[in-house]
Amino acid sequence: MEIWNGHFECMNRDKLREVQSERLRDTIERVYFNVPFYRRKMQQLGLGPESIQTIDDINKLPFTTKDDLRDNYPFGLFAVPMSEIVRLHASSGTTGKPTVVGYSRRDIGTWSEVMARTLTAAGATRHDFIHVAYGYGLFTGGLGLHYGGEKIGASVIPVSGGNTKRQLQLMQDFGSTVLACTPSYALFLAEAIEESGIRRSDLKLRVGVFGAEPWTENMRKEIEEKLQIKAIDIYGLSEIIGPGVASECLFQQGLHINEDHFYPEIIDPKTLEVLPPGKTGELVFTTITKEGLPLIRYRTRDLTRLNYDQCNCGRTLVRMEKCLGRSDDMLIIRGVNVFPSQIESVLLEMSEIKPHYLLVIDRVNNLDELEIQVEVEEQFFQDKIGQLMSLKQKIQNNLESSLGIAVKVTLVEPKTIERSEGKAKRVIDKRKF
Repeated sequence: MEIWNGHFECMNRDKLREVQSERLRDTIERVYFNVPFYRRKMQQLGLGPESIQTIDDINKLPFTTKDDLRDNYPFGLFAVPMSEIVRLHASSGTTGKPTVVGYSRRDIGTWSEVMARTLTAAGATRHDFIHVAYGYGLFTGGLGLHYGGEKIGASVIPVSGGNTKRQLQLMQDFGSTVLACTPSYALFLAEAIEESGIRRSDLKLRVGVFGAEPWTENMRKEIEEKLQIKAIDIYGLSEIIGPGVASECLFQQGLHINEDHFYPEIIDPKTLEVLPPGKTGELVFTTITKEGLPLIRYRTRDLTRLNYDQCNCGRTLVRMEKCLGRSDDMLIIRGVNVFPSQIESVLLEMSEIKPHYLLVIDRVNNLDELEIQVEVEEQFFQDKIGQLMSLKQKIQNNLESSLGIAVKVTLVEPKTIERSEGKAKRVIDKRKF
């Protein structure tokens, strides 16, 4: 198994902590003197640059949230003059102003480096044709994969999202071997391949790198079975750098965090206390090499846990589990915490239904109601009414057993639920708070 940068990816843990400590000291000095927001926050806590000597001092520092980025929109948290910013990206967000991120020339180099590690961990080499179907533009997905692919010397096909018919044609004509897109779009492509009459043997795809939205192990199995590829999970967020923060290797036993650039912590999202290794909580990152937009203890809202055991691939970098969900995506329904990923996991265990669903939450007579619309496989939808009712009851029983609340299940015909060529829209919340 190839490793792109063995010096850092396989570094002794004690040596790595020395590197992290040195880089943290440099970062804190940079933000203290160049970012008024951080200087004020540190001064309020009685901290100066000299207060941070080793990576163990990181818990003295204040947290940063997405609201802080929005409050300092657009460039208030940048640590270098705009003359040194060579790239701007922004995430749309669901409310308020977008989150703006800026990159220095060195940051772009760092991004290319961590994406080269990501693609190499997935088994990609300079001999591959990387089909990038993530969106290009202000979204970080497309360009992140693009520069990583060029860094390893592969042939990059910058298709971007949409125009699925053209995607399939180029996959065939160019001989794409690596697919990069959201997992929901990968399933959409699999469906389109089946409908188009293209034989799987006409395609050369062998691996996919999928991220930008939560997905379950059952969804991975579905993708691997339908596309006949190895499905690799990658993780990133625009605020930290974009894709490339963490990624699986071919052993698929957790996502290796590039912690020589992004230092991870797990905290209790309610008490904000740092949790010990192995405990599930909210993932927090400190960027320790970024120049344009360095972030201190940034709360991602993603829920996971860390594993510091060495992986079978030889990398010593800490691994994070596939995210359970997000603390702010969590649905509270009649007092019960529900994650869409829980529901997806139950649904994809059942062969009778397609991997497309929609959660509709409403409030009727002051009570929350959860409706789950599920697409049924063609052959099952044509069954007798009694068999469909039996299937509906089976789905409902499985969901209620897992979630601990009553749900309404609505079976719908194939192709009823709107498909997405980017992040899938899984939840419609009609409640008025």
